[in-house]
Amino acid sequence: MSIVALSIDALLPALDQIGFTIGIKDARNNQLLVTMIFLGLGFGQLIFGPISDSLGRKKVIYLGFSLFVIASFICVTATSIEIMVLGRILQGIGLSAPRTISIAMVRDSFSGDYMAKIMSFIVVIFILVPVIAPALGKLILDTYGWKAIFNSQLFIGFLIMIWLWKRQPETLTEEKRKKFKFQLFVDGAKEFIKHKQAVVFTLISGFVTGSFMVYLSASQYIFQEQYGLKEEFPYIFAGLAISVGFATFLNGTFVMRFGMLKMVSVFTVFFTMVPLLYIVVFQNNEMNPSILIFLTFCGLEFFSLGFLFGNLRALAMQPVGHIAGVGAAINGFFSTIMAVPIATFIGSYVTKTALPLFIGFFICGMCCLLLLIALSKSKKAAF
Repeated sequence: MSIVALSIDALLPALDQIGFTIGIKDARNNQLLVTMIFLGLGFGQLIFGPISDSLGRKKVIYLGFSLFVIASFICVTATSIEIMVLGRILQGIGLSAPRTISIAMVRDSFSGDYMAKIMSFIVVIFILVPVIAPALGKLILDTYGWKAIFNSQLFIGFLIMIWLWKRQPETLTEEKRKKFKFQLFVDGAKEFIKHKQAVVFTLISGFVTGSFMVYLSASQYIFQEQYGLKEEFPYIFAGLAISVGFATFLNGTFVMRFGMLKMVSVFTVFFTMVPLLYIVVFQNNEMNPSILIFLTFCGLEFFSLGFLFGNLRALAMQPVGHIAGVGAAINGFFSTIMAVPIATFIGSYVTKTALPLFIGFFICGMCCLLLLIALSKSKKAAF
């Protein structure tokens, strides 16, 4: 799963240079190089998830990575924004295989709160990549140029594929595989929709992912253009990623004591109240607050995200373990496809200040709270 984060975050320091090379005139359009890979991630999961229920998990990961290799060469040779966006979408489709199927492999092997504990530790590794990726990308950019960033991703990806081949057993045994046919996906989708818990937590994941994607796509613009911290940007990004990772690490312990639902309920409230405070205090400001204040609010918000990411996926997958491949695909598809328009719309308003970022956090948080309340009142919901 970390290849996904590497492909997004290592590129952030190079967005300006890439934009200049391929002729992007408005710096805000650099966000497309981030959001479009998520579009590919969303649609790709619908392809690779069901196929993995038939062919097995590892073969499909190899297939997805092969597509990622081809897409990376398209990005390196791109001469226009259209070709670059095509390459990023194809990268996302290819990377959707390891991202989605990793979750299915966890569900194959674990269930309940222990599954959430395992997911938490996996997400810790996933979060460590954003800690180092921007700084690594900046180092490669300054030394070899932006094209070398794509080449480094391929090299690291090959190492991970070799490790997967040598160390990770296949989690879907022959007797549990299903003959591949389109009806398999249709039946799986119908089964998924029957479980209100799976649907609601998929929707909540979409709102949470969408709000976080605004930060991912706009962070380079906020820190480099609004705050003028071009050189410091990779280290600021890393520091905020640590807050997510630390919370995710703590979640691995707390979820065994309090349960997934309790953790999600508490930190969804926290996720909503932090941006509300920011909006109340800074709504009339024509300039951003000091960088320390801004980072404090961001750090608190991302700390709450660390308790949400793994638990939301685990809660959505809990009732659909018998269709883990299709279930992970549907969960990933809808949460990602929801996130792309949310990020694109809110990100378009991040011009003079970062206030729209926190307005987006608040609105998405309120939607999550309303969904949780609706689910808690439903007698059919099973936790």
